Amino acid sequence: MLAETITALVSLEKLKMSDKAKSGKRTERLVLLSGGPAQRVAGAVWLVGAGPGDPELLTLKALKALQGADVVVHDGLVSDEILDLAPPTARRISVAKRKSRHSYSQDEINRMLVAFAREGLAVVRLKGGDPFIFGRGGEELEACRAAGIVCHVVPGVTAALAAAASAGAPLTHRGSAQAVTFVTGHAANGGEPDLDWTSLSRPNHTVVIYMGLSMAGRIAARLMAAGRDGATPALVVVNASRADEHRVLTTLAGLSAACAALDGPALLMVGEAMALAEVGEIESAGLNPLSRFATAPPPGRDAPRPPELRSPPPGGVETGEHLGRSSPGAKREEGEVAPPGPARGRPEDKLCAGGGFTHRAGAAS
Repeated sequence: MLAETITALVSLEKLKMSDKAKSGKRTERLVLLSGGPAQRVAGAVWLVGAGPGDPELLTLKALKALQGADVVVHDGLVSDEILDLAPPTARRISVAKRKSRHSYSQDEINRMLVAFAREGLAVVRLKGGDPFIFGRGGEELEACRAAGIVCHVVPGVTAALAAAASAGAPLTHRGSAQAVTFVTGHAANGGEPDLDWTSLSRPNHTVVIYMGLSMAGRIAARLMAAGRDGATPALVVVNASRADEHRVLTTLAGLSAACAALDGPALLMVGEAMALAEVGEIESAGLNPLSRFATAPPPGRDAPRPPELRSPPPGGVETGEHLGRSSPGAKREEGEVAPPGPARGRPEDKLCAGGGFTHRAGAAS
């Protein structure tokens, strides 16, 4: 803990800065954390979104901030590939938070950022996803402002966007999702969140629940009690965008059972548009509780064309496999919309608990 160091009126903390001298040897610097008047030009704090995990989803602005960092205060879920983008001279401090297990309290983190900045250091607070979406970045921004520290914010790709993209399940859709809402899966005290369940239960509305794995059963029960159809598709994505990403497609009624055996950082995504997720051969398996959501447009709307699995072959001939139809070699006139086909997936996808399907990234086909 750095609590005593930061809170003391006069204290000296040895901050190991891995400078590489010309000799190749690592040296150490002393940084005075006095808590009193600054002895040098004040530094700044950068609240940087590291994205969901895939280094290729890091923004250019985030990369530039990392490359100029003296200190990187990072979440536990930030990958080594991203951390290695900081200079070798930058000190890394992990402030990992897990459920009921925090290496530092939020107040300690706030004071740590301020103390380092007062020593003239460029401080990068590297957070998974986006700093302002359930990342407590707002509290850190307030702490810096109250201390008179300049604080910059660099947005990041939040996990919901990465999860939806990898599964091919749009968060909004003209025919089945006119709204999307991000909510937290637990309250500040660790209990059930106080949410507007009636609003969240409306049809044609995607609800994304962050940190909701352990509360999946209660959340599903609340939504169904408020009127949401138990057959509404539900997609669970663990470790979105990472090499070990794991996706499970089920229904709202089966959400609790589907989540029971899962572990790790997960998103719960409930809504009619989740029927488009590519995680299983639903139609061919004979279990298709989701098909009516995938193709039913609202009244007065034309049926949307289903997403194509690959570019049409030369000559304009599209096979039944390409369109999701059973009739091979069928031609379409120019401008004709193909009839909706069954939901499709990959051979490596498997049946899961709750009457749905599961997919693991990197599975053998």
